[in-house]
Amino acid sequence: MPPSDQTPLSSPSIALGVCGGIAAYKAVEVLRGLQKSGCSVRVAMTRRACEFVQPLTFRALSGSHVVVDDYAPDNPDPIAHITFSQTADLLIVAPATANIIAKFANGIADDFLSSTYLACSSPVLIAPAMNTTMWEHPATQRNLQQLRADGVHIMDPDAGEMACGTIGPGRLSEPERIVAAALEILASSRSARAKDLAGERLLITVGATREEIDPVRFISNRSSGRMGYALAEAALKRGGEVTVIAGITAATPPSGVRIVQALSAEEMSQAVARERDNATVFIGAAAIADYRPTQRADQKIKKSKDSITLTLERTPDVLSQVAAPRANGMLVIGFAAETENVLDNAREKLHSKNLDAIIANDVTRDDSGFDSASNAITIITRNSSDPVELPLMSKSEAADRILDVIVGLRSTL
Repeated sequence: MPPSDQTPLSSPSIALGVCGGIAAYKAVEVLRGLQKSGCSVRVAMTRRACEFVQPLTFRALSGSHVVVDDYAPDNPDPIAHITFSQTADLLIVAPATANIIAKFANGIADDFLSSTYLACSSPVLIAPAMNTTMWEHPATQRNLQQLRADGVHIMDPDAGEMACGTIGPGRLSEPERIVAAALEILASSRSARAKDLAGERLLITVGATREEIDPVRFISNRSSGRMGYALAEAALKRGGEVTVIAGITAATPPSGVRIVQALSAEEMSQAVARERDNATVFIGAAAIADYRPTQRADQKIKKSKDSITLTLERTPDVLSQVAAPRANGMLVIGFAAETENVLDNAREKLHSKNLDAIIANDVTRDDSGFDSASNAITIITRNSSDPVELPLMSKSEAADRILDVIVGLRSTL
């Protein structure tokens, strides 16, 4: 559904949580309003919410699986509370009951929605709905005060007649007002994100290298440079100063980015050595060949034998060369393109090369990885035991998620 003329946002992703209460039916209108504004919406429901509106309703409208219990046999994602929250630009809970508000405020994670809240790194908007006495109770007001202090956006309920006959504040705010508030938060979040790399100088390696065997043949790989260029473009939009050291690429470099060409591993090593002292963030997205021929033939090797033997030697380890001598708070981010034991191999690389974070991806997948417009990645940081596993998404979206992690790492230094 195309965006409305009133919103500048391009396909933001919304996670909508629905709690048990008579106002749950209004969440359908919230979902539809968000879709009409150009948002994609996925829905999570508490068990009690299912007694008022069936998950099938939200599934039919959203086109996505509705999560109630992440341990349910039909749940397609074994770590849904992580991927559901980490891939959302905004988490909305409407209606939010007194019970879920209390859980959020006190860090209780005993169901899917409360676990999702704790795993969420995006803005959160909650729209409470409950009996007036429950709304005005000191415990509820205390919990709301805590959530506001935690940065949660609260949309106070409207006053009016409740389903129970009580008159006063407690009715769920009108769906169009919830949608308007959500769009405003998204716009503000996008504006803040657009400036969050100001002052950072990013050095990004991109593409594949070629290690020549003779004037005609070479050793290389399938890297297209799409992911590296997506990172460069996203970083530039977010206020960063970007230099790219590019090997062989099949993608178009973004305008406004300084490009340094380096075709072999040795050339890339030398270029990185020249540029690294000016960088505050290094991202090793290039697929640098690990080995090269010990000798390059001056002339084309003729097809005169049934077989030939090539002797190979290690190429410079560019990532280690950057990570070892770094100073002045430089962040070093690596990539691990793996075909087996993806997470274990990525973790080993993270620690052995002294990186701040590593981006792991399974390059055996047909729908992501090398020379694909999409990627399914896992982000592992040095000080976190829980990796952030992201589902299949465009490389532009993946780039912003990676940069979000870099911004978070910077804030801890």
